[in-house]
Amino acid sequence: MPAMTRAPRIHLPRRQKNARGKPRRVGVELEMIGLELNDIAEIVAEHMGLSISTDGRYRRVLRGDDAGDWIVELDFDLLKRLGQEERRDADLLDELLESAEGLLKLLAEIVVPMELVSPPLPMQRLGEIEELIVLLRDAGARGTSDSVGYAFAMQFNPEVPSEDPAVITAYLQAFLCLYEWLFVRADINLTRRITSYVDPFPTDYVRKVIRPDYKPDIGTLIDDYLEDNPTRNRALDMLPLFLHLDEERVRAVADDPLIKPRPAFHYRLPDCEIHLPGWGLHVAWEDWLEVEALAADRKRLAACCEAYLAFLDKPLKRWLGDWAKEVSRSWLDR
Repeated sequence: MPAMTRAPRIHLPRRQKNARGKPRRVGVELEMIGLELNDIAEIVAEHMGLSISTDGRYRRVLRGDDAGDWIVELDFDLLKRLGQEERRDADLLDELLESAEGLLKLLAEIVVPMELVSPPLPMQRLGEIEELIVLLRDAGARGTSDSVGYAFAMQFNPEVPSEDPAVITAYLQAFLCLYEWLFVRADINLTRRITSYVDPFPTDYVRKVIRPDYKPDIGTLIDDYLEDNPTRNRALDMLPLFLHLDEERVRAVADDPLIKPRPAFHYRLPDCEIHLPGWGLHVAWEDWLEVEALAADRKRLAACCEAYLAFLDKPLKRWLGDWAKEVSRSWLDR
């Protein structure tokens, strides 16, 4: 297919191996509307050579990939739970439940997206996601800016290169320093901004983490995060990683069943604009690589943290200045 040959090259981070010396992986989640559940499943299965199995009325599991299962589902928890229940013999209660489920489905189809979730793929395979985006776009998939009221995301789950608290802290510091630039670059849809899905980190927490003397052990790093961010609603959600590292500590504060343990950062900021020609995973991935590069360069990271802390500590500069432009001028690897 000609469109496939035009898929942009996917660059890789400096740190390409995990702590076990194996290629780092990344999971990708794409939210969209405009296609039926089975349409998405069939497109992905055919392109990837996978088999489709049904897991309830609103979820499909695609098997056969060495990396793990792909999931296609309606991103609406209540409907998914209803869809997994088997119908009993027809009676009044069943008829009422079926009518309620039908109404929910009708409403959901207006604003609730379908979600395609990849398994953790070796980063070298990210080009396959670009190919799927082209196929889904050509089939009629639509993204956030297609209609007022849509709030669809593309999310990354890059595996951590190490579980050393110093490495994790460096990534968190790099993200906090680059957040304002990332936010401008992402051009987040207004609907997603007001839903609180990607709330910024509290300024006092940012100050704490980017201080030059902030060198926590893993317990302190997690406790500090939970004190100010006991929520999934952050542009970089650290809870899945921290749950993987210390489940008891996290569950004592944030017992949300939607938090799943992963040895990965959960980057939730980008919109999904799958219907726009030229849009693809590479748009946000290239920006994420700036976080990777800054986290890997300790000298540049320390200098950036110092500059950002000085910026935050001067109210007039914060009100009149533009840290995103400062990042673009001075702190990128490009």
